Amino acid sequence: MTAPRKDPRPASQRIADDLRAAIDSGDIGPGEKLPTTKTLVEQYGVTAETVRQAVLRLKAAGVVTSRQGGGVYARVLPPLKRLGIQRYDKARWRDRGEVAFIADRVASGREYNRTDQTQVVSRVPASRAVAAGLGIPEGTEVVSRARLVKEAGVPTHMLTSYYKVQHVEGTRLEDPSPGPAGKGGGFGVFLEQGLEPHQMTEDLYARMPTPAEAAELELPAGEPVMVLHRTTYTADDTVIEYAVGVHSASRFAWTYNFLIPDSAVEGDSDAQ
Repeated sequence: MTAPRKDPRPASQRIADDLRAAIDSGDIGPGEKLPTTKTLVEQYGVTAETVRQAVLRLKAAGVVTSRQGGGVYARVLPPLKRLGIQRYDKARWRDRGEVAFIADRVASGREYNRTDQTQVVSRVPASRAVAAGLGIPEGTEVVSRARLVKEAGVPTHMLTSYYKVQHVEGTRLEDPSPGPAGKGGGFGVFLEQGLEPHQMTEDLYARMPTPAEAAELELPAGEPVMVLHRTTYTADDTVIEYAVGVHSASRFAWTYNFLIPDSAVEGDSDAQ
């Protein structure tokens, strides 16, 4: 008879994996207290230090938090729903409605305050990436609008938009006051400038944060970020914005809803 295969994982990893599975399955619900150190020591036949290491693994992954007065708890807040195509619906900014991070909060049923977004506006020479995004020579002066967004005082993401000076000079997009750029946000400003947004390209990918990003977003060790690169065009293909967003990966879930293209049908129509 073959002996049972020994689990190759360190005991602390095995405990962390079991607790993570219980949280992911809902056996330990959001905000619910994890089993005590004493309980886990007895259950797994390990030392208190091993249990402490397991909990540290979960904290590093952003799965649990400690509370004043003792105890470790599963994270309470589910990810914010980050709208895809719908967040750019023209009705939102043509009618001067609430846009940007506020649209995500509303879709997620979460409270918001316009001052949850702060920004630093400056004029900077275009880097190689910004120049390529805006279609201008490297080193050209551009307007940088760097936003930091928080929920309940905790950073969720950063977004920096770059604009050609002639497109936004003297507009609300150069106002450093907290919150979106008035009703309708930045796209509303472009509409007023005769530069109606018509098309955009987004690239979304994950990576580990830089030390500066980890500090700014107050990320736990080991948490990745989702990076968004967005280029916005008018109907005549004029680039009006190049933006780079860095999002705490555990705070967001992206949702996209769109018609499925049918190139064959379009091609048949063109041939008639």
